Amino acid sequence: MDPRELTGTWDYASLLTNVKLGHNCFIERKESFQRYRSTQPTGVALGSNVLVYTWTAFNVEPSGSVVVGADLILVGATFMCAQRIEIGQRVLVSYHETIADSDFHPVDPTARRLDAIANAPGGDACQRPAIESRPVVIEDDVWIGIGAYILNGVRVGCGARVEAGAVVTRDVPAHAVIAGNPARIATMRPR
Repeated sequence: MDPRELTGTWDYASLLTNVKLGHNCFIERKESFQRYRSTQPTGVALGSNVLVYTWTAFNVEPSGSVVVGADLILVGATFMCAQRIEIGQRVLVSYHETIADSDFHPVDPTARRLDAIANAPGGDACQRPAIESRPVVIEDDVWIGIGAYILNGVRVGCGARVEAGAVVTRDVPAHAVIAGNPARIATMRPR
């Protein structure tokens, strides 16, 4: 492997044209886009001064779009996007954190079986049942701890803190500190 691929000095022009980078973006390794398949006009948009470190992965489906604000640090997040994930400014996303706007499989047992058959070797992917997706929105000044999961349809309010290992299944109020599985409000931060 070329050492430049691990230091952020790789050729950013090798990204697809629907990946938009703001001024002074740093992406440590191009493998962050290994599972990137968006066909949207803007599949990923990173604001100015965004730092994307090793282990961050943009797993974006053809219909997906990830929009990230300015002055943000992605230490090792996994984005699983079928529709839309939106992150505000000055957000810190820690190691092994997952943000997913879809379950990527049906929840209904019968539909899930049909989905497994359609995806199996020799199956017909065109026969997959519809999969629900709901956008994820993370507002400005949020901190997300190691190993947290933020799931489909969630809005995390401005200035909230998501503790390490939290599984966020519902909206988080601004300035709340949440923890647990499923995540609950532990305390409120001063505004």
